[in-house]
Amino acid sequence: QVQLVESGGGSVQAGGSLRLSCAASGSSRCMAWFRQAPGKEREGVAVTISGRDTPYYADSVQGRFTIAQDSGTNTVFLQMNTLKPEDTAMYYCAADPRWVGDPFQQYEYSYWGQGTQVTVSS
Repeated sequence: QVQLVESGGGSVQAGGSLRLSCAASGSSRCMAWFRQAPGKEREGVAVTISGRDTPYYADSVQGRFTIAQDSGTNTVFLQMNTLKPEDTAMYYCAADPRWVGDPFQQYEYSYWGQGTQVTVSS
């Protein structure tokens, strides 16, 4: 069992930046960030897989968000730049010990954090 604790959410104006952190109680091969806006389905944002050089990014955040993992501390970060109002959502950290088949599908992940709110005002 891996426990995940997110932090770093908050409120910013459009164009601003935030850095989310997810501290894991153990190591996982795949670690991801998902988000869910009110009235919308949860969607994958960024995924890092141990052994793969290139992370996965959703088209909507490509070039603005960067996912990085500190394997020494089992922490994954999401640096979010040039934030837009449409980035407003609850952001969740997810992890799985496997090399997942479809990195942006929720069902691939065994462990989830409680979420951290990100609000971007125009």
